[in-house]
Amino acid sequence: MNAAIGLALIILFSLGVPIAVSIVLASIIGIEFFSPLPLLLVPQQMFVGIDNFPLLAIPFFILAGNLMAAGGISRRLVDLAKSLVGGLQGGLAMTCVLTCMMFAAVSGSSVATTFAIGSILIPAMVKHDYPRPLAASIQASSAELGVLIPPSIPLILYGVSTDTSIGKLFIAGIGPGLLIGGALLLFLYLFCKVRGYGLRDREDRHDFPTAFKRAWLAMLMPVVVIGGIYGGVFTPTEASAVAVVYALIVGGLIYRELSLAELLPIFKQSVISTAAVMLIIAAAALFSFLISRSGLPGEVAGWVTRVFESPVSFLLAVNVMLLIVGMFIETSAAILVLAPIFTPIAVQYGIDPVHFGLIVVVNLALGMFTPPLGVNLFAACAVARLSVDQLLPWLMRFVLVVLACLIAITYLPWISLGLVDLLY
Repeated sequence: MNAAIGLALIILFSLGVPIAVSIVLASIIGIEFFSPLPLLLVPQQMFVGIDNFPLLAIPFFILAGNLMAAGGISRRLVDLAKSLVGGLQGGLAMTCVLTCMMFAAVSGSSVATTFAIGSILIPAMVKHDYPRPLAASIQASSAELGVLIPPSIPLILYGVSTDTSIGKLFIAGIGPGLLIGGALLLFLYLFCKVRGYGLRDREDRHDFPTAFKRAWLAMLMPVVVIGGIYGGVFTPTEASAVAVVYALIVGGLIYRELSLAELLPIFKQSVISTAAVMLIIAAAALFSFLISRSGLPGEVAGWVTRVFESPVSFLLAVNVMLLIVGMFIETSAAILVLAPIFTPIAVQYGIDPVHFGLIVVVNLALGMFTPPLGVNLFAACAVARLSVDQLLPWLMRFVLVVLACLIAITYLPWISLGLVDLLY
């Protein structure tokens, strides 16, 4: 059955069938023709896969991100970031990274970050003489911080699929997120100095007190959401609903940039995005059930422990595999299918499941801005009105920066676990 499902998946992927539909169709083929199992398992397991309370955080964080973009919160965060680093050469490029880090702290979605921040900063960078492909590459690579800095939808999915504490995963994501953000800031500063970009970045810059006064309510949002989780006031799932209410109040009643007429399109877009994610989760749950029932995880675990004798070689192999998978498979599906298989093996090697979760998510985050199927890459191209091939010569620099950070995160566990050990 495994071989039949695998072959069906390859054929369907090559035909361009959407990932969720491909997984469901391949599973149906495997059940109907190569196993004694009833087809009733298809809707049953798909429902079981999404009948999970922590998953309720996903639609709320998606909605919160859309409300932030429409309610003027993202623009104020841009102005605040520009007031901090805009005085430096290359400050506008660095503003993109810094704003994405701030926006990621409440949106939980890298695609939402790309559209919300990119629609403001890509035109601004082009206006300040940055090449348009470079501006789009900066945005695509910076937005992947949205899946690392908590709250993070991929970290929620990893926690649900492996029964790992979502609270610990959120805390563990702070270190890697700051590392990658800091590395991108340093690279952009040196790159712009050497190449002569960003000489006019001081223009149209607010002073810090003015920018902070306009943005302090926006900056308070991650404090309320993250502080409430770790203060024991509410769970990560409840925090997502708090984020929505906060975005509605600040954007609609205080900033007055969110009108009732805009709410319906925002809700509609959020429902569409949620439905796409949930369909992938449901399909992956069915696929995972069939794989687990076939005994494949045990066989893979046995093979891996025979071939890779040490945690170092195992992590190297996992990194290579996940980098390749992330380039072709949607992040949510990859986590839900692969995490339950490889996390128990990692535990056998003495690797903390929280640390391993960050390794998985950082690898797949790289796939979000690499061809051929990087969602951030396509979003940045849509905003910048460019084709993917125009970005590639510029993009590789940022891929190498994040790869260097990935190596550090993989083999220096304290980057992920330092705060976790301190707080738990």
